[in-house]
Amino acid sequence: MSSFEDLGLRPELLKSLADIGFTTPTPVQEKAIPLMLKSEKDVVALAQTGTGKTAAFGLPMLEFLDPQDRSIQGLILAPTRELCVQISKDVEKFATNLKGTRIVAVYGGASIRDQMRDIQRGAQIIVATPGRLLDLLGRKAVDLSTVDVVVLDEADEMLNMGFQEDLTEILQTTPPDKRTWLFSATMSSEVRRIAKRYMREFEEVSIDRSTVTAEAIQHQYAVVHSKDRFSALKRFIDADPDLFGIVFCRTKHETQDLAAALVRDGYNADAIHGDLSQAQRDHVMGRYRAHTIRLLIATDVAARGIDVRDVTHVIHFDLPGEAENYTHRSGRTGRAGSSGISLSIIGVRDVNKVRQLERVLKTHFTFVRVPGGAEIGKQQVVAYMKKLKSVEVDEEGLSELLSEARAELDAFSKEELIDRFMSMAFNRIIEQHRTSYDLNVDMSRKDHSARAERPSSAERFSTGRQMFINLGTADGFDKGKMLGYICGMSGLSGELIGRMLIKDVYSFVDIEPDHFEQVKNSFNNANYKGRSVRVDESAGGAGGGSGPRSDKPRSSGGEGHRGGGGYKGNAGGGGYKGGGDRGGYKGSGGGGYKGNSEGGADRGGYKGKSEGAPDRGGYKGKSEGVADRGGYKGNDRGGFQKKEGFYEPKPKFPKKERKSK
Repeated sequence: MSSFEDLGLRPELLKSLADIGFTTPTPVQEKAIPLMLKSEKDVVALAQTGTGKTAAFGLPMLEFLDPQDRSIQGLILAPTRELCVQISKDVEKFATNLKGTRIVAVYGGASIRDQMRDIQRGAQIIVATPGRLLDLLGRKAVDLSTVDVVVLDEADEMLNMGFQEDLTEILQTTPPDKRTWLFSATMSSEVRRIAKRYMREFEEVSIDRSTVTAEAIQHQYAVVHSKDRFSALKRFIDADPDLFGIVFCRTKHETQDLAAALVRDGYNADAIHGDLSQAQRDHVMGRYRAHTIRLLIATDVAARGIDVRDVTHVIHFDLPGEAENYTHRSGRTGRAGSSGISLSIIGVRDVNKVRQLERVLKTHFTFVRVPGGAEIGKQQVVAYMKKLKSVEVDEEGLSELLSEARAELDAFSKEELIDRFMSMAFNRIIEQHRTSYDLNVDMSRKDHSARAERPSSAERFSTGRQMFINLGTADGFDKGKMLGYICGMSGLSGELIGRMLIKDVYSFVDIEPDHFEQVKNSFNNANYKGRSVRVDESAGGAGGGSGPRSDKPRSSGGEGHRGGGGYKGNAGGGGYKGGGDRGGYKGSGGGGYKGNSEGGADRGGYKGKSEGAPDRGGYKGKSEGVADRGGYKGNDRGGFQKKEGFYEPKPKFPKKERKSK
């Protein structure tokens, strides 16, 4: 294996690498760096998270950089703000000895004005999320015409998050003769398509994932009943006193609840998720890196970009929905040549998911049992003994007490002192765990309790909370571009965004409930091509009325249930900013546009006639001809709480009497 000196890097970079303890290049660095330095071709590098990708593209970019030139020479695009921040910090470390080099990170959720000022002061390298960079381009706050090198990091994830349209728009503003380096975990058809579209003739660097991860990470799983997952987690923590890990949950609320429960039970833990400000995030990560926190409880999105080298365990308290997310999670451990454990604590119903991960990732998962009480007690005693051996005795500070202790205990032999010490110190611990019951599910027999493992309908994400945004097709948005825009602004993963309805000048988007506020807050003071962006919560689900039910009484004005009327909704609709005052916009089953409790007919009245317009219902319809709900063309669909003279029911005909035989 070669050294960094063999790769052809300038002395300033070699000194920076030595200062931060980088001695030997990883496989992807060894292959990619010389190629990028010597070849005029573009490069596609396939490597997993944790293999040293940032140095693989950051060092060659700095090698080409002219610190005396204040124009933007390098652009690095990343899918999330977390990864964006981490990349910029790493590149800054590499550039420590390149005096005059400035790297600026731009991403959603932070002050755009501050980022604009940082760019104006002079920045040779921009590290950006696509959404925020597009916003800066729209404000003409950044000029990419001088860029020499563009890096697309985690290109597969950017495509999954819907950034393809954004990438097209961004890359069109860069010089056609630039170098493009694309880094991805996989060479999917989408990644290959983007490589052919945006890159000239390119060379491919591939690092076999199996050879990298097999040595570095052990993949394990334990099977328990869902109600026992928290207890199982604590047992694994207790059984390994050296455990320093990241625990993954699905949602921000789960991270908060789990962290609070662990702290309540005496564990050093804290949560990190997308709703934290950058200052709060930095505070938590500072404590974690200093080992003040033993356990970091995180969501998938928040953990992107976390680079802590001595993480021993990644624990999946909830399995991710995608295999790639599992890979990214597991990549938080086993970094920089160290080993690590990726442990999944699963319920009975998730065993098949583990089997699928094995097939997709071509990785073996080892079944492990949740430690029992006796094992935990033994491990804690052994760990205490090791600490005891390394304790430095403060002779000066304890001189008086030590003298008294020696006099008091002088009659005992060494063996007797050890026996008495062990009994006093560890009887409680051993007794506590001795009575612990077995949490493991017996997988050797047919266990029918999997049915109880299924989440309730309330726990499943269907339509989520619906967001209204005042951007639509008139602004150049389709579903793909809207997805990319929201992900870029909020840092949210595309899998947490549901159905969309894109109209001319506004759109409705379903957001996973736990992340709704994160998305909404990310648009504070946002601006799109000179237009102020307004975001609010809508009452119903996208495309009509499958949103959460309201506990309010039924009315004709669109409360998100029957009688409500949604946007082209059905009886379960909910109006645009529904309620009795506004009703449903072209809503079915309820209320007209700006309809009051009287308006709407069966179709709802869109600026209908004042007297009811039996075909469409009335705009703020009056009592004549409309009733409470109105009638569709005034026929037998009829009016709810009918008015006199409006609806005449069809006569009921008596049933024919059967002739007796």
